[in-house]
Amino acid sequence: MAGIVAYFRVSTKRQGESGLGLEGQAAAIETFANQVGKPIVARYLEVESGRKSDRPELAKALAHARRSKGTLAVAKLDRLARDVEFLARVMNSQADFVACDNPAANRLTLHILAAVAEAEAKAISDRTKVALAAAKARGVKLGSARPGHWDGRESTRLDALAKARSVAVEVRAEKFEEAYADLRPLIVEMRTAGQTLAGIAERLNADGHTTRRGKPWNPMQVSRVLERIEPITK
Repeated sequence: MAGIVAYFRVSTKRQGESGLGLEGQAAAIETFANQVGKPIVARYLEVESGRKSDRPELAKALAHARRSKGTLAVAKLDRLARDVEFLARVMNSQADFVACDNPAANRLTLHILAAVAEAEAKAISDRTKVALAAAKARGVKLGSARPGHWDGRESTRLDALAKARSVAVEVRAEKFEEAYADLRPLIVEMRTAGQTLAGIAERLNADGHTTRRGKPWNPMQVSRVLERIEPITK
């Protein structure tokens, strides 16, 4: 049945769970549906930033509207996107859509409105960065560094810290392996042939190789590379 496919978007999970911001969007779309005399046949809710174009619920809403010959409706244009290129892709999806805050707008108007919204979003971001930098320069504690921020949530802080450390370890390991990917076969070959760690380090230095920090090789560094491949008998 041809009708209105309503698309709602909120920027945070908390807003999605609490319904904050959804009532206004729902009221706008319901008012529009009553004005044009069409039923709302489906509702899709996305919890995602307007800056991100990877939105599965929007994809579902577009497919539903296109398949049912319906109209995708959003309460305001900025609920759809603040990115001109992304809005153009939506407009080219062959699904009818309307922004309830400007239902008479044509495609050119929507492009202009999207460009304005994109510029506004960038201006807000720039002002926020400047304000935060100024506050930091004054010695203001920001984010989790604020006094009392972790009161009653110490376990959450510790869990986040442990996760961050784990990710850091993985990143360092990947960088280590990438740095010596070309030398590992040679080092393994020399070790298998019976050369000592000191002998391997001496050979690498003689051939002009350095560690990833630009320093000469030593037995400990050779050992670290080999330990990522197989246990070493020292």
